[in-house]
Amino acid sequence: MDQNQYKKPWAWTRTRKKDFAVDVFFHILLIAISMTCLLPFIHIFAKSVSREAYVIANKIFLVPKGINFDAYRKVLQDSSIVRSLYVSVIVTVSFTAIGTFLTISAAYALSRVQLKGRKIMTFLIMFTMYFTAGTIPDYLLMNDLHMLDTWWCMILPLSFAAYNFLIMKNNFKASIPDSLIESALIDGASHFKILSYIVVPLSKPIIATISLFYAVGRWNAYSDALFYIKQRVDLRPLQLKLYYLVVAASESFKAEGGLTAGQITNPEVLKASCIIFATLPIICIYPFIQKYFVQGTMIGAVKG
Repeated sequence: MDQNQYKKPWAWTRTRKKDFAVDVFFHILLIAISMTCLLPFIHIFAKSVSREAYVIANKIFLVPKGINFDAYRKVLQDSSIVRSLYVSVIVTVSFTAIGTFLTISAAYALSRVQLKGRKIMTFLIMFTMYFTAGTIPDYLLMNDLHMLDTWWCMILPLSFAAYNFLIMKNNFKASIPDSLIESALIDGASHFKILSYIVVPLSKPIIATISLFYAVGRWNAYSDALFYIKQRVDLRPLQLKLYYLVVAASESFKAEGGLTAGQITNPEVLKASCIIFATLPIICIYPFIQKYFVQGTMIGAVKG
């Protein structure tokens, strides 16, 4: 006879209440953490569509006041914005493709125990995470390579990240069984075929995650273009173009003594609209790779 029926009802109820309390606590905690990421974005959006008088008076928190799209009109009326958007898309796609390819290739090669000297090469790659040359040596290197004012100065540097390599390498070691690789080698498959037809199809989640890291990092970066792009104005990416737009608005605003008579957009409002304008492309792309991103970030979190 089942002995569970002789258990007292209050014991089961107390456990149920405890579990319910724990669930409520973690739900509240996760909601609070989510709000710390969502509320700043809502605040910036509210500022970008509010009248400048309310923004200057610091009366905008989450709800816009006096709906006004002048800042967005100023951004879209600049014809060079479309060109900068095109440059950013080309640079981001190229950077992500090259970075992902290099990361996958290096991670697979250095995860194979048959490769001699793999520990030394891994150490040399990880060494760059802690020690870098600095901005001036980087600029001199770009100048010596004749890469200033070219597409490549925004694509090739930093296209291989040691941190992403470490994540990819650990994923290959944890999720791709050695017996599977050995079986393919016995059947006569080369490492190129193993990587193309076995490793890559089985690693789509982590590849999507690393690709997203590369894409977001490149899309948000503008400091390298600020240093390396001087003469070729047509090669300014979107982030750098918006940066110059905000700087120009700030200088005009100061020159007019802080008065906004309708012709000059307040820098704070323009800055908020630029942030929203630059963030929308990433927000539109993320839902399509969300499922892969969640799977990729969870790899190795639970040991089977």
